[in-house]
Amino acid sequence: MRYFVARGETARLDASARSGRRGDFVVLSDGVTHYELAGPEQGPTVVFVPGLTIPLDFWDGVVGELHDRGLRTLTYSAYGRGMSDRVRGRYGRELFVRQLDDLVRHLQLAPQHLVASSMGALIALAYAGSPDASVASLVLSGPAGLAADRNPISRLPDRGPLLPLIGKYLLRRNLLRHLAHNVRTEEDAVRLRHLVLDGFQYEGSMYALTSTLKHFPLTGQHALFDSSRRALPPTMLVWGGSDRVTPPTGFAPAVELLRPARAECLPKCGHMAPFERPQEFADLLTTFLTEL
Repeated sequence: MRYFVARGETARLDASARSGRRGDFVVLSDGVTHYELAGPEQGPTVVFVPGLTIPLDFWDGVVGELHDRGLRTLTYSAYGRGMSDRVRGRYGRELFVRQLDDLVRHLQLAPQHLVASSMGALIALAYAGSPDASVASLVLSGPAGLAADRNPISRLPDRGPLLPLIGKYLLRRNLLRHLAHNVRTEEDAVRLRHLVLDGFQYEGSMYALTSTLKHFPLTGQHALFDSSRRALPPTMLVWGGSDRVTPPTGFAPAVELLRPARAECLPKCGHMAPFERPQEFADLLTTFLTEL
């Protein structure tokens, strides 16, 4: 698929656009990554692995709670999201795993506790199951990967005009619906749209999303869950009882495949438990870490 600039992408992501933004920037193997390492310097480090659309400030509610409890945190924006580079290439799982590995190595964080949401859970599973990773624990929130049906974009040919046309003109409208689908309340939907769409003003954002939906398998990943379990650190699974993106029907299969040390299904919570219920999520996380 050729790189494209979509309608609504009115700004170019460069040093001027990044000037004054919170956090730090580092050039990794595939481009610039925006990250924020914060909290008590001597505390254990919790690394947050982002999902399909979210930038680093998605985790702010949880991060603030964890700092008060003595934990250090690393948040970052995946390539194509937030203020991280728009890579002119294929957005497959390998790209995102490499980004996580590069960033952890650059900051010399080992071992670390991984927390991942949705698509980020598949990145975290692949990373934590690798022999070179140094992961002390793993928390997965509403993980993608266990649905059977492939998304329609993954079936489209990579060559030709159809995929770029869909990305340019149709996917942005579907993105807005998808964001509202992630959470239960209109208040949370407004907050989420504000966070995500700030990054989608930059050229190459819809290309990145389209390429991810094409090249990152988000369904039928039972083998990743099952094979990773043999090498995984202690794991906690968190699921929203009202999740409409990864429905709660996936909770029992995930428990069977992962065999987590702890599994929690939160009533009246949507797909984004860390965003919708940050204090409760922080409570679960800190309790889990103290029990290790």
